[in-house]
Order: sequence, then C-alpha cells, then structure tokens
Amino acid sequence: MLEKSRNFIFKISLFYTAIFFIFIAIPTYFYTNLELENYKNNQNRILIEHAQKIQRAIYDFSNSKSNTFNFPKSFKFEATLLTNEKKIIYKTRSVNIKKDSKMSIEIELSNNRLGARYLKVEKNISYKEVYLKILVLSLCIGLFIFISIYLIIKASIEPYKKANEYLDAFFNDAMHELKTPLGVIQLNLEILDEKQPDTKELNRSINAVKNLFLVYEDIEYLIKQKSVKYNKEKVDFTYFLKQRVDQFESLSTTKNLNFILNIKDNITIYINRTHLQRIIDNTISNAIKYSYKDTNITIDLKKDKNNNIIFGVHNFANPIKNKKTIFNRYYKENHIKGGFGIGLNIVKNICELNNIKITLNSTQDDGTVFSYIFLNNS
Repeated sequence: MLEKSRNFIFKISLFYTAIFFIFIAIPTYFYTNLELENYKNNQNRILIEHAQKIQRAIYDFSNSKSNTFNFPKSFKFEATLLTNEKKIIYKTRSVNIKKDSKMSIEIELSNNRLGARYLKVEKNISYKEVYLKILVLSLCIGLFIFISIYLIIKASIEPYKKANEYLDAFFNDAMHELKTPLGVIQLNLEILDEKQPDTKELNRSINAVKNLFLVYEDIEYLIKQKSVKYNKEKVDFTYFLKQRVDQFESLSTTKNLNFILNIKDNITIYINRTHLQRIIDNTISNAIKYSYKDTNITIDLKKDKNNNIIFGVHNFANPIKNKKTIFNRYYKENHIKGGFGIGLNIVKNICELNNIKITLNSTQDDGTVFSYIFLNNS
C-alpha cells in the first residue's frame, strides 16, 4: 500500500513537472537563441582580438629593422596572408577548420614589408557548450521543481492518508465486530425455525439476515481486496454452485420464484474460492431481487466445445437499459430495490483479474441473462 502511494505521488509529480516544462518551452526557446547569439558575438570578439594581434605584429615588424618576422600562432586559429590578387603569401598550419562550423573574418592591411594586403583569420565554433549549459540548467530546474512538487503533494496528502488508514482500521474492526452478532442472530433464528416451522415472521427475519450477510461479504471484500492475497485453488464448481443455490432457496420463496438447475456434474475450476463465491452470490441475489413474482430463475453450468466453463443465470425482470454502466460502482437502475450498487462492480473486477468474459443480454420478451465464460480452464 505504501509502495502504491509513493508511485502515485511520483507519477503526479512527474505529470506536473512535465506541465511546467510545457509552459516554459517558449521562454526557453528564446533564452536558447539569446545564448547562441551571445556565444557567436563572444567568439567573433575573440577572433577579432587575435586578428588585431597579428595586425599589430605586422605593423611592428614593418617599422623595425629586423629581417625575421615571428608570426603570432595559436592552435585555435588558422591565419592566412593574401596579396591584393588574393594569392596566399603565408598560411599557418591547419587546425582542421570545418566548413560547416567555422567563423572567419578578413581584414585589409596597410602597406607593410611582407607585401600582404589582406589578413584572413578562421576558427572552429561549436554550440555544444551552449546546449550543454541549457540542458544542465533545465535538468537542475526540473529536478528542483520535481522535488518541490513531490514534497508539497506528499505533505498535502499526509493528513488524508492518515485519515484513510484510520478509516480502514475502523471498518476492519467494525466488520469484525458485526460478523459475530450476525452469526448468532442467524443461528438462533434457524433454531427457532426448527421449533416453529413455516412461521412467516421467522422466515422474513432469516432472509433479512441472509441479505445482511451478502452486503457484509461484499463490503468485507472491498476493504480487504488491496491488502489480502487471494490464492487460487482447485474448486469443485458443480458442488460449490449447488451449495450456494441452497443458501438462496429461502430468499426465493418470498416472491414464489422457482430455480431451474442445469448444472453439469464433475466440473472443476482453478480459482480463488472467495472470488467464485462473490460472482455466484451477487449474480443470483440480483436475479432474485429484480425478478418478477411467480417466475423461473434458470442457473446453467456447462462446458462449451472449446472446453471453456460457462456459468449463466437467466431471470425475467424489467430489461437493463444501460448495459455498460450497470457494472459501475454505486450505479443502480432501480433505487427502490435497495442495495449499494457495489455487487456487479466487484464481479467485474474479479472477472478482469481471472480472465473471465462477461456477456449480458436483456430484453423485455426474453428476460435477462448474465453469462460468465471462464477461459483457459480446459
């Protein structure tokens, strides 16, 4: 849970840092151009200074009586003395001047003893230094912004995180405290039912407790799903399904519903038992809740030609209008029927975890069919 929280803060911080860079993209572009221009001006100034140094040396030699001229040399520059016809008089050793990345100037010389009319000076220039500077600056700013946003978000969500932990602990304790009295109530009601069978008030109370258990188990699953690892095991699907149907028999009698079971024998599946129970219980309980009175609920369990297991529940009720949103959490088409709107959302999440395909068909004439295809369980 802590790792997920850190990942969330990290991703949000990266997102806002990226947004920041998008906003400063245009100023950065103009700043980069300004830096490039300054670099070119600086390199041009250095070039002029070296050319002036050579020009001064030629002037001093022309005014002296010396017969030897010491040409000012540098490993960064390439200098060439030219005649009036642009013929080369002298050229320094090549410093590998590149045509596509060079800067040069040409100066007209006054009369001198060397007979040179023009001085041409060239040097290589590279913008790597500028781009490296911009990159380092951007990385430093980006790192500063990222760390700042990360710390701000972390500090901001800390109170909510603690509140969430407190609520999780509270709900865990509350659910634990509720399970025991619910079990005691159900046990005592069943004992009373054995002593006084076919009592309407007792049957209603037992059904109410069963509905409470269904809600309890859904909420308990929601609370524990992120912290509990649900390991898979080999489950006798046939036996388990019949067992769960028996639990719903008393709930169906209040609306005079009849279960039609088409359950094939010896069907086993590799799945977590809690996951399978949530799929079965939520689907059958919804079928009972929304079915018309005096109708049938057909429960199928079989294998198709591809050896995929298919579990289906068919009932007759008002057609489902929004087949896509029916699996959204807290969504309910009929608010009169009660419930929290979490059952089918739990089912959808479990199906996604277990590679189970859900199909839903719902019409006024043919009723509603929820089918679950358990893939790759040959």
